[in-house]
Amino acid sequence: MPRDTSDTTTRRYAVDNLSCGSCVARAETALAAVPGVRTAEVNLATRRATLETGAGFDPAALDQAMVAAGYPVRPLDAPPLRVSVGNLNCGGCASRAETALNALPEVLEAQVNLALKRADLRLAPGADWARVEAAMETAGYPVTPLDPPAGAAPASAPEHEPEDEAAPMRRAFLIAAALSLPVVVLEMGGHIFPAFHHWQMATFGAFLPHLVQFLLTTAVLAGPGRVFFRLGVPALLKRAPEMNSLVVLGTSAAWAWSTVVTFAPGLVPETGRFVYFEAAAVIVTLILLGRWLEARARGRAGAAIRSLMALRPDTAIRVAGGSEREVPLADLRRGDLIRLKPGGRVAVDGTVVEGDSYVDEAMLTGEPLPVAKRAGDSVTAGTVNGTGTLVYRATAVGADTVLARIVAMVEDAQATRLPVQSLINKVTAIFVPVVLAIAIVAAGAWLIWGGDPAKALVIGVSVLIIACPCAMGLATPVSILAGTGRAAELGVLFRKGDALQELSRVNLVAFDKTGTLTEGRPVVTAVTPSAHADDATLLALAAGAEAASEHPLARAILAEAGARGLAPAAVHGFEAVTGGGVRAQVAGETLRVGSRAFLSSEGVAVPPADPSEATEVHVARGALYLGHLSLSDPLKPEAARAVAALKARGLRVAMMSGDAEGPVQAAAATLGIAEAHARLSPADKRAQVAAWRAEGLRVAFVGDGLNDAAVLAEADVGIALGTGTDVAIEAGDVVLVSGAPTGVVTAMEVSRRTLRNIAQNLVWAFGYNVALIPVAAGLLALAGGPLLNPMLAAGAMAASSVLVVLNALRLRRMVAA
Repeated sequence: MPRDTSDTTTRRYAVDNLSCGSCVARAETALAAVPGVRTAEVNLATRRATLETGAGFDPAALDQAMVAAGYPVRPLDAPPLRVSVGNLNCGGCASRAETALNALPEVLEAQVNLALKRADLRLAPGADWARVEAAMETAGYPVTPLDPPAGAAPASAPEHEPEDEAAPMRRAFLIAAALSLPVVVLEMGGHIFPAFHHWQMATFGAFLPHLVQFLLTTAVLAGPGRVFFRLGVPALLKRAPEMNSLVVLGTSAAWAWSTVVTFAPGLVPETGRFVYFEAAAVIVTLILLGRWLEARARGRAGAAIRSLMALRPDTAIRVAGGSEREVPLADLRRGDLIRLKPGGRVAVDGTVVEGDSYVDEAMLTGEPLPVAKRAGDSVTAGTVNGTGTLVYRATAVGADTVLARIVAMVEDAQATRLPVQSLINKVTAIFVPVVLAIAIVAAGAWLIWGGDPAKALVIGVSVLIIACPCAMGLATPVSILAGTGRAAELGVLFRKGDALQELSRVNLVAFDKTGTLTEGRPVVTAVTPSAHADDATLLALAAGAEAASEHPLARAILAEAGARGLAPAAVHGFEAVTGGGVRAQVAGETLRVGSRAFLSSEGVAVPPADPSEATEVHVARGALYLGHLSLSDPLKPEAARAVAALKARGLRVAMMSGDAEGPVQAAAATLGIAEAHARLSPADKRAQVAAWRAEGLRVAFVGDGLNDAAVLAEADVGIALGTGTDVAIEAGDVVLVSGAPTGVVTAMEVSRRTLRNIAQNLVWAFGYNVALIPVAAGLLALAGGPLLNPMLAAGAMAASSVLVVLNALRLRRMVAA
């Protein structure tokens, strides 16, 4: 009796810790044992589970059971939601925003990226998005959906896109600079030119210059600088101080002290009657300058996404009912007919139904030569048409196009957090309170034992300003942003950001042979007739017999006959012999085409021959042997260069193939690969990778991403070679769009340089704080040296973040291997 499925719900989960078939079996058993689960299927290649659940199913019970089984699951039915996060200015902000998001019952998982000022959320089923928005508004980090969830209003223009930040930051900086310049001249001019000080005192006295400085500095703090108070004061009141809080405390202390000195000097000891209006004004100005430069640099680091999206036209010409009409891309649907004019960009993925042209696919595949397109060929969104006109039928639109999927992969990789980032976030979360404590202790110590309130003020303000953890928070994500973005432009797509880190640790690269190091399509390399035939006769008969076959060798023989202008012989009675060859009738005789063993079993005397590294197809007419064709799968032009480059980097290179021993060893010898394994099934390949890993090796496997899914999942890093129209998105951790083996070297170089860049940023960010906080606290002054001027502290703080971002931007200069 059929099972009742009326109350059945299909649910999908990501499953962790899957590494082999036994894991799959154990995970399926654990899933099936959960009450309410009717069926459970686990896929090792995608590491996902599909469940059919009914009455009594409890998601919480499922979570607990799978954690206990050692295979934690995460729901995938609700796609990740990407949101922009407001008020992110430092690592501490990012950490607190993430903590606030993860504390919400509506949010299953949240990761905040400071460089992108975004968060990736996974919401609980039935989550109330309005509650999430309200809670984050209260927390001080408002969120705006970039892909609105159900029940949320769509965001017409994301408010916090990094590329939109530069203009307002520039405007605020220029206003602050214009207001601060007279303050600096009035206060510091006399220190540089004593004559100016004497003239100022004789003409205006002390009060009027101080009054002007008070008015201008107040305008700076209330105008361009109000952003620090708007964000920093609520954080202080919530006892969760962050970078803006440090600026508020520092500038407010300098402004308040100076205001008292200006209007009530009798309240201050005579030794402390100095104003620091210029410090407060310049601190705000320099930090705004740093944020402007940082926003500009971040915008440049994220240029890869924008350049990819720019490949897509805004409109397309839709053909319907005998008429043509230009429509927005959003109006296109699968199955629509679209006319592509000469020089135009392909709007969506499709299949050509009419016309002939050449299409430039270099922006997606890296192939410099245009590709011929005619009826039946596929075209990809973003590529550029040549001089012909094409009509094609849309096969994928919107988010399903190859271009959109590539953009999504780049965004996902850029938003990924490396393990080191979690440690940094924990540090920055406690860093600001520690800095506040240091500032209070240092200022109090100088006030108590130094007896100079002015010095105590300078030290307290300097510590508060110097110690912003912005550089620490940006060190990792901005390098990932720049590195993965540049990699995408070079045709290397990191599906998972952590593959960026894993790839740098790899010490063995194993290649599949067919379609990876070779072209993946056999070609005829030699025609060897016997004394009873000639080249043309042999090839024409073989082509005639193979005309009805779909075998790759048959297609190669037909292609060779066509290239030589030979018409296949007229045959009839085609019969395929599995694993052997084909039979057909020609002029009343039986024509046999196939392997040596097949012809011999049919009673044909096949002459002995030397062992060959090529695949041989033998031909006989009746009992008369006519000769053989030699076919081989040619190596890709870049294969030898890729292998040599990997070996030059000290990596061990191996080859694994399901092909016969002869062709595999021949290809390995040509490429200089010492370790080659032939006649391996997909399971054998996976076992070999597991054996290497058991030896302590970190393995990257490079395959075509289609029939190698299991071994791609088994390797530490799976690298899938795409074809430009099928980038094998689900197969590997890294996808090489062009399919060129040299992309592996490029991926290795991107990984190595990005990880090195992150290390440089972290050394600078932590080193900067470790070195300068003691200086700001007056360590040098104890030995008779100078105090750190708060203005210099502000400049150093701003410069630290800018330098981190500029260092990451060096990754934009990487070139393909």
